[in-house]
Amino acid sequence: MLAIVADHFFFSALHKGAFFRYTDVMPELPEVETVMRGMMPALENATIQNVTINRFDLRGGIPRDFAERVTGAYVDKLERRGKYIIAHLNNDTSIILHLGMSGRIRIFPQATSYDAQKHDHVIFDTAAGARIAFEDPRRFGMLYLAPRSAWDQAPPFSKMGSEPLDNHFHAQRLASALTSRKSPIKSALLDQNIVAGLGNIYVCEALYRAHISPLRLSNSLNADEIDALTAAIKDVLRDAIAAGGSTLRDYQHTDGELGYFQHRFDVYGRKDEPCKTATCDATVQHCVQSGRSTFYCAQCQL
Repeated sequence: MLAIVADHFFFSALHKGAFFRYTDVMPELPEVETVMRGMMPALENATIQNVTINRFDLRGGIPRDFAERVTGAYVDKLERRGKYIIAHLNNDTSIILHLGMSGRIRIFPQATSYDAQKHDHVIFDTAAGARIAFEDPRRFGMLYLAPRSAWDQAPPFSKMGSEPLDNHFHAQRLASALTSRKSPIKSALLDQNIVAGLGNIYVCEALYRAHISPLRLSNSLNADEIDALTAAIKDVLRDAIAAGGSTLRDYQHTDGELGYFQHRFDVYGRKDEPCKTATCDATVQHCVQSGRSTFYCAQCQL
């Protein structure tokens, strides 16, 4: 069995005798990208032979005719958009998947036994014999259908911002999106209509790399700072994907190994720990912005 897990509901950390529990973390772009890549060998270029739906009451509800509409279809492409995974079928249907807070994909290759779990809500069987199970204990994930020819014209995709690793994402585009924003830059970058796929972890890390305070107003950044921020966003996401994502509870990628980018966090989850900049003698600060935990170095990030 190959476990492709995105389970980030709780991250508990012990910092200098104080116990902190962060409940505002869900899979972000690197974790979702890792899950999608892990699904590709089993599901891309495969025919869906059977679909078992054990319960329909995920967030938004699974369409009652879901199994009927996808059974017998051929999956000819998987892609990621923001924090969503899209499976495109050859019958002008696209399957849209969001992992929510505790969703996971488990893949059982051909001729291996299936160890059913309590919260396996949807199970796909392919003609090649693979079984793909979508497990979601908290049922905050989403699984629905859209017309393939127009999937990107419906919410949330119709207004979704640029993919940060795409060539279309550059400093000028980010500057344009931030020009009229008076909110803190941390909050602005979490807006999926500005940049797709970013979440709390990687926004904190990118702002640290760019030496920009999360408390700064979005429209206060100058051209050099936006250049640095654009580069930092790309770099931190590429580094995280190369590391298989961040394991905050029991996230695993396709070979069963844990993602390990959490060992390279510069600020996230490191409240009161020393700043990693060699010339800095400050410690990492923590605050809450719009209900989300923010970590930063007040001395390095101005």
